[in-house]
Order: sequence, then C-alpha cells, then structure tokens
Amino acid sequence: MVYLFLADGFEEVEALTPLDYLRRCEVEIQTVGVSGLAVRGSHGIRVVADILPSQMDLPEAEMIILPGGLPGTLNLEKSEAVQNTIDFCAGHDRWIGAICAAPSILGHKGLLKGRKAACYPGYEAQLEGAETGEPGVYTDGKFITATSVHFAEQFAYRLGEVLLGKSRIDLLRAAVVDRD
Repeated sequence: MVYLFLADGFEEVEALTPLDYLRRCEVEIQTVGVSGLAVRGSHGIRVVADILPSQMDLPEAEMIILPGGLPGTLNLEKSEAVQNTIDFCAGHDRWIGAICAAPSILGHKGLLKGRKAACYPGYEAQLEGAETGEPGVYTDGKFITATSVHFAEQFAYRLGEVLLGKSRIDLLRAAVVDRD
C-alpha cells in the first residue's frame, strides 16, 4: 500500500500527478486527509481524501508520499500522524517520497544527512546535511526527493519505477505521450 498525505494547503499538481500516474499503473494507493477527509489545496481545489490517518495500516505501507505547497508542508510537519508514519517508514526500510518544500520535513528529522536530495529553491539549508545539486529528482537509499511542481511528472515516474520497475513505467510514459 502507498499512502499519499494531504494537508490543507498542499500543492495540487505535486499530489495529484503521482496519485493519477500510480493509479494508472494499478498501484494500491490511498490519499490520507491529515486535516480531515475534505482537504483544500494551495490553489483552492478541494479534494476528498480516501481515509484518515487512523485508518492506515502501517505494516502494509510500501511507500509514503509528501507533497509540498504552503501551508501544506507546515501542516504535514505539525501532524503527529505524519511524524509517526515517517518514523515507521524510516525505521522499517520503506520508501519515502517528498517534493518541493516537503523534503524539509525529512531534513528537520535528520533523515537526509549525507544523502543527495532536492527541494524547492531556498529550502536547501533545511535539509540539514543533505547534498543538494541541480534541480530535479533524486533517489538516495529509500528516499526520493524532487525540486518543485515543474518536476511532478518525473517524480511520479520515479515513484512508480521503484515500486514496479522501469519497464512498467516506460509503458506508462508511452501511454501519456501526446500522439498527434
């Protein structure tokens, strides 16, 4: 199971692109409403989450995804359920994906020290000991981080690659290409 957290103020493209692409690949993924089932994105788009944090089955988690956005990232970081889930995944060798400002949550916990990571420009110091470089998508250990909404599609592909393999995601890439 993959859990994608949604908190009020989440960046819609960073959340919904991975959700859509992983569902197209038939990955079992649920959105988790940190601030309730009805969650409003940073651009006012209202989304109804699949479940609440209390309904997650952590031992079944293969991956969690933290979209960025403001104040979404701050709301994720304040959530005890999100913090506990990050701790569980980090301690049980599960995948953690974070994009834009959300890698700062991992940085504040010291999880990115010595790892290559990406984040929204200006948040690099909050990654506490991570090696940051050019904008993009980075995989280091069980952590996948990405710079911004501009990389949401590449982020989604990388999440899918680690779950399903590159050949399966290449089929998805071919399916979403404009074939005019």
